[in-house]
Amino acid sequence: MQPNRPVAPGRPPSQQYSPFSVPASATASRPFLPGPTQPMRPEQPPSQPVYPPGASVQGFSVHSASSTPLAGSEQNYPRATPPVRSNGPVAPFQLSPNLPPPRGGAASFFHPAPGGPVIGQPIMPPSGSSAVQQIAPTSGPRLPLVASSASVPMAPPPQAASYMSLGGNFPPPPIQSSSEYPLGRTSLIPSSASPMPHSVNQPHQGGQGGQVPFFAQRTSFPSPQPGIPAQQHLTQQGGPLGYAGAVPQPPMLSSYMDAQKARAPPSYPMAGPPAGGIQGLVEEFQSLSVGSVPGSVDAGVDPNLLPRPLDEADLEGTSSSSIYVSNCLPRHLRFTTNAIPNSQSLMARWHLPLGAVVHPLAEAPNGEEIPVVDFGSSGIVRCRRCRTYVNPYVTFTDGGRRWRCNVCSLLNDVAGEYFAPLDINGRRRDADERPELSKGSVEFVAPTEYMVRPPMPPLYFFLIDVSLSSIRNGMLKVAAETIKSSLDKLPGFPRTQIGFLTFDSALHFYNLKSSLTQPQMMVVADLDDPFVPLPDDLLVNLSDSRHVVEALLDSLPSMFEENTNIESAFGPALKAAFMVMSQLGGKLLIFQSTLPSLGFGRLKLRGDDPRIYGTDKEHTIRIAEDPFYKQMAADLTKYQIAVNLYAFSDRYTDIASLGTLAKYTGGEVYYYPSFHANLYKEKFSHELARDLTRETAWEAVMRIRCGKGVRFTTYHGHFMLRSSDLLALPAVDCDKAFAMQLTLEDTLMTTQTVYFQVALLYTSSSGERRIRVHTMAVPVVTDLGEMYRNADTGAIICLLSRLAIEKTLSHKLEEARHVIQLRIVRSLQEYRNLFAVQHRLSGRLIYPESLKLLPLYGLALCKSLALRGGFADAHIDERSAAGFNMMIIPIKKLLKLLYPSLSRLDEYLLKGEDDGKASLQRLVLSAERLDPRGAFLYDDGFRFVLWLGKVLPAEFVKNLLGVEAANSPDLSKLPVIEQNNELSRKLLATLKTLRERDPAFYQHCYLLRQGEQPREGSLLLFNLVEDQIAGTSGYVEWLLQIQRQVQQK
Repeated sequence: MQPNRPVAPGRPPSQQYSPFSVPASATASRPFLPGPTQPMRPEQPPSQPVYPPGASVQGFSVHSASSTPLAGSEQNYPRATPPVRSNGPVAPFQLSPNLPPPRGGAASFFHPAPGGPVIGQPIMPPSGSSAVQQIAPTSGPRLPLVASSASVPMAPPPQAASYMSLGGNFPPPPIQSSSEYPLGRTSLIPSSASPMPHSVNQPHQGGQGGQVPFFAQRTSFPSPQPGIPAQQHLTQQGGPLGYAGAVPQPPMLSSYMDAQKARAPPSYPMAGPPAGGIQGLVEEFQSLSVGSVPGSVDAGVDPNLLPRPLDEADLEGTSSSSIYVSNCLPRHLRFTTNAIPNSQSLMARWHLPLGAVVHPLAEAPNGEEIPVVDFGSSGIVRCRRCRTYVNPYVTFTDGGRRWRCNVCSLLNDVAGEYFAPLDINGRRRDADERPELSKGSVEFVAPTEYMVRPPMPPLYFFLIDVSLSSIRNGMLKVAAETIKSSLDKLPGFPRTQIGFLTFDSALHFYNLKSSLTQPQMMVVADLDDPFVPLPDDLLVNLSDSRHVVEALLDSLPSMFEENTNIESAFGPALKAAFMVMSQLGGKLLIFQSTLPSLGFGRLKLRGDDPRIYGTDKEHTIRIAEDPFYKQMAADLTKYQIAVNLYAFSDRYTDIASLGTLAKYTGGEVYYYPSFHANLYKEKFSHELARDLTRETAWEAVMRIRCGKGVRFTTYHGHFMLRSSDLLALPAVDCDKAFAMQLTLEDTLMTTQTVYFQVALLYTSSSGERRIRVHTMAVPVVTDLGEMYRNADTGAIICLLSRLAIEKTLSHKLEEARHVIQLRIVRSLQEYRNLFAVQHRLSGRLIYPESLKLLPLYGLALCKSLALRGGFADAHIDERSAAGFNMMIIPIKKLLKLLYPSLSRLDEYLLKGEDDGKASLQRLVLSAERLDPRGAFLYDDGFRFVLWLGKVLPAEFVKNLLGVEAANSPDLSKLPVIEQNNELSRKLLATLKTLRERDPAFYQHCYLLRQGEQPREGSLLLFNLVEDQIAGTSGYVEWLLQIQRQVQQK
C-alpha cells in the first residue's frame, strides 16, 4: 500500500517567545505527508511526592498558541486556547523560606576553611550554601576574600539603588556583610598601573587571611565614555572589536600574530547589544570581571583561567538519574534544562531555548546493548488512549490487574498473559526481570499490525556522475573500489537489493540480471521525458547477481576513462532513479561532480556577487534555487527513499539546492572540495564504507510524546513532517540527532513531574519491525534558579545552532549571529538580577556553573564556518555543506567541532615507550600556544591539521614525514605516510587511535608549515576561536561585550 502524495503547506509555525524567527523552510513550509498517526492526547499524570513550596514567581508572559487541530484519531480531546499575553515587566517577588536547598552547585567553587581559605583545593560548599566565585573589577582597591553564605531569602531591590558601570576610575561599591547575610567567597583581581605580584596575602573582613590569585597581563580595553551608549562607544574605537590601548604580546608571539592579522581578510561587524534590560531570579553563581581603566597596563583577566572544555567530561550531558533512576541515558535524550518551568511567566524569563535533543539510535559503548522485548501474540502493552508504551513510571493497582498511564493517567486493564502480583510496596514482583518496567530504553518487536506493507529489504541504489570532472579527480575509481569492497558487509544478507545508474549528458542504465555473465548498458538520451528500460532487472538481489555486480564495478572506471563530456543531466537522472526505486524505497547514494546543466533541475552560477551580502536578498543564495528539488524530496520521502549526497568539485556546484534532497529525506551531505584521489581517497572511502555498512533503520517514523501541559512546537533536523508531530525518516542511523522546541500549553502547571517518551518505529535490516523507546521523567519547578542549575550547555548550543542556521535561510548572517549573542546576554541579565538585589556587583559578569561554557560556545558558533563573516570568509558551497552537517550531528560531535582540540605533538612523540599510556594534552585555542619550535595537532572531529613551526628541527620533520616533506615549501599535496622509523609509526598510531574514537567521519590530515598562506589562515588560524582575527572578537573581548550589554538597563 502506498501513501498519498504530499500536500503543502503545513501548519503555521508556533507563536512562541523567541528572538529566532524560524524560517519557513524549517517549519511551516515543510511539506506534510498524510499518513496513519497514533492518538496521543495526554491527560493528568499520577500524583507524585509533593515538593516543598517555592517562591511565587511572576514575569513575562509569552505568546502561546494552542496545538494544531489534528484529524482522525489524533483529535481526541478539545483543547482550550491559552489567553494571549503581552510581554511585561517582572513584578518584585519574595522568595518563600520553605524553598528546599538547591541541589548540586558549582564543582569548581572553593570554600575557605576556618583557619583561612585554601587555594587550589576544591572543597564543595555545604548544602544550601550560595557558593560564589567572583573576580573583582580591575579598577580600585582589592576586595577581601570572605566566607560563603547560607542560602538566604531574597527581597525586592531598593528603589534608589545605583550601580556603577565597569571601567571607570572608581572602586566598586563595597559588599556589605551582616550576621544575616554573610558575604560569599570572592576571588579578586587587583588592578593598578603598577606591576603586581602573582598573589597577594591580605586579610579579609572576617579576620581570615589567604592567598588571592590574580590574572596575568594581557591587552587592555577602554571603558565606555560618559554619555555615550555602549554600541556607539565601541564603534568609535574602530568597530565593535577595535579597542584602544592594547598592550603588545611578547616579541616572538606578537610578531607572528601581528603578521597573521595583517594578512587577514577585512573585518565584519559582530552582533550589537540588545535593547532593554530584563529582570530575573537566581541563587548560586560564579562571577568574572573583564575590563580595565583607560590607559592602564593591567589586563582585566588572565585568559588561562577562563572556563574551557579541555576535559572530555565537559562534552557529556547531565542526567537527573539521581532523582529518576529509570530515565534513559543522556546520549539518547537531553533537555536544555532538566527542570520544566511551572508557568508561562517563568518560562518567559528563561531566554535560552527550551527543548530537547534526541539521538534515538546512538551507539552504545562496548558491552552495553538496549534490551529487546517480544510480547508475542499478546501484543505490545500500550495505553489505549494516549498510546504511550509501558515503561518504568507506570503504576499498577488493583492487585496488579490494572495499570495507570504516567502520561495521561488513564487506568488500563492488564492482559492475563502479562499479569503479575504486587509486593507490599505496590510494585510488580517481576519488575526487575522485565526490561520495559526497569529500563529507560528498550526495543519492542512489533507485530503485524504495525506494518502497512511487508518489511522492505535493505536497498542501495547508486547514481553516479561520469562526466569529465569525475574521471579527472579519480572519484569514479575510488567509488567503484569502495562499493565492491563493501559488498560483503552490506546489512540484510541475503535480502539486500542493489542497482546502478550513471549519467553525463545521457542516462546509462545497467541490466544486472543474474543469468547474465556481463552487465548490459542501456542509454537513454531523451532528457525531457526519461523512461526506464527493463524495470524488473535494474534492481537485483545482491546474493543472486553478485558476479554481475562485481563485473560492473570492475569495468566502470575503464568504461568512461576516455569520456570528455562535461555536461550533467542530473535532474533527469534523479527522476529516473526515483522511478526505479519507487516500488520498494531504500537509500539513494548520489555522487555529483558537476553543476547540473541539462534537463529539468538545471542550475546556474550564483553567489559569486559580493554585493548581495548585507542586503535583504543575501539569504537567497543559501536556499534551493529551483523548486524541483524540494518537490522531488517530497516525492522521495513519500516512497521511503532517503538521499545521501556526495559532492566533489573545486567549482560551484550549488550545495544549497542539491542538499535539499538530503534535508527532507533524512539523509546527509558529504562535501569534498578540491577532491583528488591521491590525497583524499582514504577519507572518501572510509565515509562511503561506513554509510554502506552501518546499521540502518529503514522506513521509519518517530514521535515524542509528553505529559499534560506541554507540547513540542518546532522540529529541527533532516526529516519530513507527516503530521504535526510525526517525523518521517525513510532511513536513519546512529550518526543523526534531532532537536525540538518545547512550550507550555497551560498558564500554570499543577503537576510535579512531566514524562517524555520517544518512539521510533522502523524496519531493521533483517526484516523485523521494531520500536525503539526512550522514556524520561523531568521535574517541574517554580524557581528559575533551579532551571539554571539544571541547564545543559550542550543541548542549548545544539538547539541554538540549528535555530541560527535555519535563520540564515531567511535572514542575513549578521542577524543570526546577533540573535545568539542576544539570547546569551538576556539569560545572563536574568541570572544576575536577583543577586544584584542583595549585592552590588558592578564590574562582574555573573554566570551559573552549569552555563560557564555558554559564552565560549556562543562565540565559537558565531565563528563557525556556517555563520562566520560574509562573502570573503567562506565559499558558499562550503558554508551550505557545513550548515547541513551541523543540522544532524549529535551534541558531542557538535561541541568538538565548535571547540576543537589543539595539542603539542612533538613533545608527545618524543616521549619514551614507558610513557605509552599518556594522552595528548589539550591546549587553549589561541595562536599564542603555537611555538615555532614545535609541532601541533588540531582536531575538530572532521579533519586533522598538523602545524609545523618554522624552527622545528629539519631532522624531526624528515623522520616524521619523509625527506620530501622536510625539503618541500608546499605541503598541500603531500600525504602523511608511514616512514621507516619509530617516530613516524607512533604518529600514525596516534592518528589511528583518535580516528577510532568516533568513526562517523574520517579526519584527513592536512600538513601545514608556519607562515604558509593562505592555507594557514583557512585551515587553522581562522578556527582558533579565542583569538581576534579577521575583525572578530577574541574570547576576552567577547566576554567584555557580553558583560557591558548585561549591565545595560
